Amino acid sequence: MMLSLPAVAKLNLFLHITGRRADGYHNLQTLFQMLDVGDRLHFTANDSNSITLACEDPTLTGKDNLIYKAAMLLKPYAATNAGCHIVLEKNLPMGGGLGGGSSDAATTLHALNKLWQLKLTTAQLAAIGLTLGADVPVFVHGNTAFAEGVGEHLQPVTLPEKIYLVVTPACHISTADIFRHPALKRDTPAITLTQLLQSEWHNDCQPLVEQLYPIVAITLQWLVEYAPCRMTGTGASVFAEFPDTASAQHALAQLPANCRGFIARGVNQSPLWAALADTDDNS
Repeated sequence: MMLSLPAVAKLNLFLHITGRRADGYHNLQTLFQMLDVGDRLHFTANDSNSITLACEDPTLTGKDNLIYKAAMLLKPYAATNAGCHIVLEKNLPMGGGLGGGSSDAATTLHALNKLWQLKLTTAQLAAIGLTLGADVPVFVHGNTAFAEGVGEHLQPVTLPEKIYLVVTPACHISTADIFRHPALKRDTPAITLTQLLQSEWHNDCQPLVEQLYPIVAITLQWLVEYAPCRMTGTGASVFAEFPDTASAQHALAQLPANCRGFIARGVNQSPLWAALADTDDNS
């Protein structure tokens, strides 16, 4: 059986770091906005007892890829000879703060849960996903959500479905390096979701990233000429909200040569869920 599913991008509409924990991780408050664009994965179940991964970019096919790791975490729940060949269509930039790797992992968990008939609940899949990374659970649940803790405490939020231009300058930023940096702001006071929705949003990582990666600062200076903008996650991607697709396309047409960009709509539920429902209807 074959299954083709999306692995959508996300934006952090704001990102507050409220403290550093004893285990070295950070407590966060953020608003994850699901988008309607992303990678795509194709799964073909087989009885080879192995996981194989293919991609036009061969550097993404190793055992350190989160897709492979997610599949291997489900192997103990599956039949003895359960295997799968996975093809990744990589559309999202890596190291951009758009959650592509985490989203790929979440889609893999859902796909193999279905193909291998594991009958694990969404909560169980999210718990497994959390061992791969703090962003995986939000993609498993697939809702635009307010997140706390390391990002695993999620509260679904319904927002107006707006148009975004997402721009990624030509640099790769290590999330781990940013969170380890001594100059990172870690003391934003925690506030309630109601307070956050009524306040002006910011990203606590942005000043440090702009300092360490001037190309990000330059990209923000370009984009702010079209609309208010800020960085998502730990970068390098930045985004701006536009009133309609035409105005976003106007800005995209002026994209600097050292950047790539795309237009997306914010959605309250990931298109992954509709795709999974379609497979139920067609099975």
